[in-house]
Amino acid sequence: MSEPRIIDLRSDTVTLPTPAMREAMASAEVGDDVFSEDPTVRRLEQMAAERMGKEAAVFVASGTMGNLVCLLAHCGRGDEAIVGSEAHVLHYEAGGVPGLGGIQLRTVPNDAHGMLDLDAVEATIRPQNVHFPRTAAVCLENTHNRCGGAVITPEETAAVARLAHRHGVAVHLDGARIFNAAIALGVAPSELTAEVDSVSFCLSKGLSAPVGSLVCGAADFVARARRMRKMVGGGMRQVGVIAAPGIVALETMVERLAEDHQNARLLAQGLAQIPGLRIDPESVQTNIVVVGVDDPSFPGRLREAGVLTTGFGPTRVRMVTHYGITRQDIEEALERVRRVVEAAA
Repeated sequence: MSEPRIIDLRSDTVTLPTPAMREAMASAEVGDDVFSEDPTVRRLEQMAAERMGKEAAVFVASGTMGNLVCLLAHCGRGDEAIVGSEAHVLHYEAGGVPGLGGIQLRTVPNDAHGMLDLDAVEATIRPQNVHFPRTAAVCLENTHNRCGGAVITPEETAAVARLAHRHGVAVHLDGARIFNAAIALGVAPSELTAEVDSVSFCLSKGLSAPVGSLVCGAADFVARARRMRKMVGGGMRQVGVIAAPGIVALETMVERLAEDHQNARLLAQGLAQIPGLRIDPESVQTNIVVVGVDDPSFPGRLREAGVLTTGFGPTRVRMVTHYGITRQDIEEALERVRRVVEAAA
């Protein structure tokens, strides 16, 4: 018997570049980006800054590098950054911020849709005292990965930013999937970033470019971030060949994220009908579906059936819709999930 066709729902990072992206890579005009002489990178950075409503931007290799250079630029060694208890920078970035930057991460609980309680944030900001680390930054995440792709509204973001700024604390937004949030809310991305001091977003998730992220902020901040990029080995040379698909992504791949959201809701609705799986379809706002399970072997059994997922611990499984996954794929994945659950009953 032949192996089942793979339906890969592990992440939107498994997307492949579009034909237009491959063509752009082949024909990209390039130069030495460390000398700021790569015209393709410079165009991409200008586009990113405009989309985020910021003065400037710098191209970095990954979302992890983007968050790292932002916090290095905001904080000094021994400083503290407040992050959500479910934040990507806390769970999935190899401890780079404390390990490389000497920056302490202090957590505030995330609520179900990734927001931080304002009173808890204020209580966590350190007062001026020689014994305490300096609170230098507060980090938000939009959409929020571990909270099921939930979105934070412009008003919620602004409330955290205004609170932090009253205390002289900067705000960084991990906007890896900021365009998903904008599509879900029907707003421009710049409305979601208006009052934060920095934002990073990924090209290589739902936007389907093969590599890269952008860091955006005020010109003086981006100059510091560019230096931090160089410090951690991110100064790249003729990098226009990977910046070019990023331009195509911003021009052609943003609006189609709505299709991923529709497929995610279809997936959630189908999973909710399968006995033994726990999910509220109304909680799915973007392209991430997190379902509760009782059996820790469930992801492995799905893999054998040709459906790839990611575990969020022993009782939560993540499925992500993306470019390359169609409605027909979702319907087939649901049928395979039903068979796996029925076989284990």
